Amino acid sequence: QVQLVESGGGLVQPGGSLRLSCAASGRAFSFSRMGWYRQVPGKQRELVASITESGGTNYADSVKGRFAISRDNAKNTVYLQMNSLKPEDTAVYYCNQYNRILGDSWGQGTQVTVSS
Repeated sequence: QVQLVESGGGLVQPGGSLRLSCAASGRAFSFSRMGWYRQVPGKQRELVASITESGGTNYADSVKGRFAISRDNAKNTVYLQMNSLKPEDTAVYYCNQYNRILGDSWGQGTQVTVSS
């Protein structure tokens, strides 16, 4: 059973920055794809960014050039650096771990609120 624990959310003004972290338990981290998703009430959860085992990245168009995903396999941790935040980035952000053996695992989510 994989446990994912997110941290780093909070309230930030428009134009500000936040860094989310997600610490994973177990031995599967280094051979898993990691991702950050977000969800607002009444809408489907959407992919924000993902990073493969080899470090390849993918971003939603809405965050390209502003967000950066990275991973530290030695620490079993994935990060999401969020810059130039906008009110429309407000959401609950979820960490995801996927591999072909264990399937999908999700964190509990962390709230990000962008407001003046």
